[in-house]
Amino acid sequence: MEVMAIARFERFFRVAAGLDLDKSDLKRYGDFVNQKLYDLLLRGQAAAKANRRDVIEPFDLPVTKGLQESIHYFRKIDETIELEPILQHLATLPALDLAYSFEVESKLPEIVGGLSVALAQTFKIIDPKVKNPASPEWERAFAVFNLLL
Repeated sequence: MEVMAIARFERFFRVAAGLDLDKSDLKRYGDFVNQKLYDLLLRGQAAAKANRRDVIEPFDLPVTKGLQESIHYFRKIDETIELEPILQHLATLPALDLAYSFEVESKLPEIVGGLSVALAQTFKIIDPKVKNPASPEWERAFAVFNLLL
């Protein structure tokens, strides 16, 4: 990842939850984003199939009230940080049985942004004093998201 993108991610996490992530955290962050995006899209595929459709639409994705609020907060933050173009490259679509609608593809950066806000805030819930999450905090955050998504 280029230096400018790394700086934007670091700034994003500082603004979102007062966290100091460094370059080494970006691998864990990328793993988190890819896994949770896959989980959401997999559930979206199940919903589309249950409704006998061959395309996954935005309303198929299990976006909860909390995730929707995180997406709104991401939009506010992103006005100054401009992270969405970077998230478009990070938010890769996994190969599933069904196709993705154009609307789903266009919403992915914001969904990833919302997941990112939720992740940052989860670190603060797990440990309000944390500044630079280490492996135990990452593992706890992953566990929380695996339980809920």
